[in-house]
Amino acid sequence: MDWNVNNAFKTYKEMEPKAMMDMTLVPHPDPIDIGLGSSSSDKANTVTPKRKKTMTSVYLKYFETAPDSKTRKCKFCGQSYSIATATGNLGRHLANRHPGYDKSADIVTTSSVPQTPPVVVKPSQSQSKAQAPQLDYDHLNWLVLKWLALSSLPPSTVDERWLGNSFKFLNPAIQLWPAEKYKAILHEVFRSMRGDVKTSLEHIQSKVSVTLGFWSSYQNIFYMSVTGQWIDEHWSSHSLLLDICRIPYPSGGSEIFSSLLKVLKIYAIEDRVLCCTHDNSQNAIHACHALKEYLDGQKVLPFCYIPCAAQTLNGIIDEGLATIKPIISKVREFTQELNGSVELSDDFIQLTTAYQEGNWKLPIDASSRWSGNYQMVNVLCKAGKSLDSVIRNTENCLENRMMLTSAEKNAVTIVHSYLDLDSFHKTTQDMCTNKDLTVGLALLFMDNISEMITTCQKSCHNPDWLRTCAESMAQKARSYNTQVCNVFTYITAILDPRIKTEYIPETLNLDSYIDEARTHFIRNYSSSHFTSSMTSGYRPQDKGGGGNISFAEEIARRKRRGSMSNNVVDELTQYLSESIVPMQTDVLDWWKVNSGRYPRLSNMARDFLAVQATSAAPEEIFCGKGEEIDKQKYCMPQDSTQSVLCIRSWIEAGMKLKFKSNEIDYERLMELATTVAADNSAGSLDKNQHTR
Repeated sequence: MDWNVNNAFKTYKEMEPKAMMDMTLVPHPDPIDIGLGSSSSDKANTVTPKRKKTMTSVYLKYFETAPDSKTRKCKFCGQSYSIATATGNLGRHLANRHPGYDKSADIVTTSSVPQTPPVVVKPSQSQSKAQAPQLDYDHLNWLVLKWLALSSLPPSTVDERWLGNSFKFLNPAIQLWPAEKYKAILHEVFRSMRGDVKTSLEHIQSKVSVTLGFWSSYQNIFYMSVTGQWIDEHWSSHSLLLDICRIPYPSGGSEIFSSLLKVLKIYAIEDRVLCCTHDNSQNAIHACHALKEYLDGQKVLPFCYIPCAAQTLNGIIDEGLATIKPIISKVREFTQELNGSVELSDDFIQLTTAYQEGNWKLPIDASSRWSGNYQMVNVLCKAGKSLDSVIRNTENCLENRMMLTSAEKNAVTIVHSYLDLDSFHKTTQDMCTNKDLTVGLALLFMDNISEMITTCQKSCHNPDWLRTCAESMAQKARSYNTQVCNVFTYITAILDPRIKTEYIPETLNLDSYIDEARTHFIRNYSSSHFTSSMTSGYRPQDKGGGGNISFAEEIARRKRRGSMSNNVVDELTQYLSESIVPMQTDVLDWWKVNSGRYPRLSNMARDFLAVQATSAAPEEIFCGKGEEIDKQKYCMPQDSTQSVLCIRSWIEAGMKLKFKSNEIDYERLMELATTVAADNSAGSLDKNQHTR
């Protein structure tokens, strides 16, 4: 952004060496007011040298008198002068150090936290060039605040001296708020935006599912994120972060349960939550079990919880790579050297071409996630000759520490071949890129992984150490299958028209589940329609005879209830009897088109298809993107974690940044900044041409 660049450049050029040494950001002791009707630039009256009193009042307003009444300090840069300094010297200081000082916003004192956000007023067309709009530099602080939130940076970032000096170089009049003020405003913005999240959830007509994420910060504080998912009446899927909670010591299942229940009550969805997807940790499982017992005791709608398919698959892969991880680390060290050296990169590309070992795109993914581990195995297995040649050609640089033995190369080749790592990679890639990763599709992927592991276990050609790895992988797969084996997961899977009962794993496709599914449909998705129709039609008080319902009416009610139950069963039977749709079909679009054919079943689908197969986006678990996200969460201090991370998520979800229920119009702020910068540049150009 161009903040009065020309004036700042002139200041920099005309500075004396001593003045340049004083160019340090001095936080103003009194915060700047950013109230409604934000400060506009007061124009200094045109004065003549003869009117000394006017000159004195004009210059002294930009200096403050020290408590000892012996010195005056410039409000822009903090430079101190004796109280006896002539006003002419003060004027020269302002003209040399702070050109345009008479057009900058006045400095006033007020409370540390603004009461209302700034209002940006566009300049009128009749405004002359001499009265060009002046930027209220306090608006810059609102832009910085949004930058902090979207970059997941703590408010203490603004206390960095060189950041402040960079802004000072552009314009000495700029004053950044202190970190404590940014922190206080971020907390207020968080409270205002959370009100909008509550309002959004109040209007939801379907059930809500939640996902849980956990991590520890550099302060060794344990956190939990709670995200809500639902499908609206237009068949659009929504995902919104509800809260980030600090889990108190000892951070076990009971503490997680208490924190989770508190979030559900804050948003008043404890009686509408259908499912919780957790990260497979034992504490999370215990917390979800406690929540189910609580909700069952409250006699609300049935609740279930399932493990994260992506976390489970990532754990399975880690078990498969366990024996070759030291080798992968050695290849990763070589790859990092390769990515950082143009000479090594050129040699590698030339050698892979000469050896016909494929086309490699640099830099190679060297992350510690599965995507990086897969690339390290690929480099060794598919470009082994090129790797050896590069290492030999740079013995002095790499000191032979990266040379691999024949046994190491053979071990990696065996794992890559017999565990079929290419299929694992294709599976994770599809999970990362598929926008309709329903529970049914995740079960299809996991069932295929289980079959691959079983094949490896049964192979008589594999060494014992590989069969041991395969057994550890199989244990994790069986644990996942056991946890997802329930009627609610079954219902969620069959409501995916790409899956239905045809692609459900045999362990889940039990005959009893279809009967339980029908019972659930009838109990929860036909009685509500029956009750509503009765309310709008016959009412007991409409009859005479004391309002008692006749025996004939009771018979009619039973007939209607039975008819509606049969319709529900017929909807389910008809739906399951039809062929599955292609895998590329958009599931929500399919239900949107076919909801007229299945009016009751579509209501069930809206609830259950919101259940998430993973507790986090698969690319965060399998790809290098997750490392960046983990770093941001790890480095965030406790006093800003909740506000900054929630605000960022809400803005990215399309919500407007608000302060005390007032929306901050960032588009207008940027428009004004651009206009002022353009006017200043044009004015400077005119001045230079006039001088010539």
